[in-house]
Amino acid sequence: MACRGRFAPSPTGPLHAGSLVAALASWLDVRAAGGRWLVRIEDVDGPRCVPGADREILAQLAACGLHPDEPPVWQSQRGALYEAALQRLLAAGRCYPCACSRKDIAAELARRGQAVQRHGELVYPGTCRAGLHGREPRAWRFRVAPGTVHWADRRLGPQQQDVEHAVGDFVLRRADGLWAYQLAVVVDDAGQGITHVVRGEDLADNTARQLQLQQALGLPVPRYLHTPLVLAADGQKLSKQNGAAPLQLRDPLAALNAAAAVLGLPPQAGPLADALAAWVQAWRASYNPGGD
Repeated sequence: MACRGRFAPSPTGPLHAGSLVAALASWLDVRAAGGRWLVRIEDVDGPRCVPGADREILAQLAACGLHPDEPPVWQSQRGALYEAALQRLLAAGRCYPCACSRKDIAAELARRGQAVQRHGELVYPGTCRAGLHGREPRAWRFRVAPGTVHWADRRLGPQQQDVEHAVGDFVLRRADGLWAYQLAVVVDDAGQGITHVVRGEDLADNTARQLQLQQALGLPVPRYLHTPLVLAADGQKLSKQNGAAPLQLRDPLAALNAAAAVLGLPPQAGPLADALAAWVQAWRASYNPGGD
């Protein structure tokens, strides 16, 4: 199958330096394999989206010479696909309605002596697995399969996670009616035929959940590569949430060179031919069936 990759930004603001690293890496990865590069605007979390940010992101990519091979798609226009996937999971017994608020979950964990937050998340204790007991449903959760999920990341190497104990049954549709990232990204990657996912290392923790969803829905599994992160002065991941400055593109080549340096690639004197050659040399083997 021909390589198909994607860059999937959330339009909560314009791209910043960390975003460009992921965009450049995904573009280089596809170009190295002679495949097709897509852009997907992940705007399912409407309240967090900034009006016009999607158009600004596309303009920023174009200024850097990163042009998608197919028209971009917007997740906000794909709700029917997510609903169909939810119904398939429901029919298979792999999802259920949940009446718990964060306060309810924290209280139950405290009652069990397990009030420990994981990256700001509360590990769901399975309160509604056996039914709502007369309470009103708020969200839909995926019924996680027990056991450890193993996978190979093309950069990070062998990975594993016991999703049941690390995360618990996770949300597919939120209490406010919005679709959760995990379901939307899995449905869209399969629908767009994505074979190679290249994204920031902060998203590596999501992979085991997505692998379980892919298995439950009978969807193909892409190959994953998680790139190094750009860090802020305080050592935290550079992000829009911690005030990352918008990408300045008065000199697109300088911005691309900064992104290439994070990826361990040489500086560019012009178009991205040198970076592409270096990427091919570094990752050629990982396109082969046994290359992970």
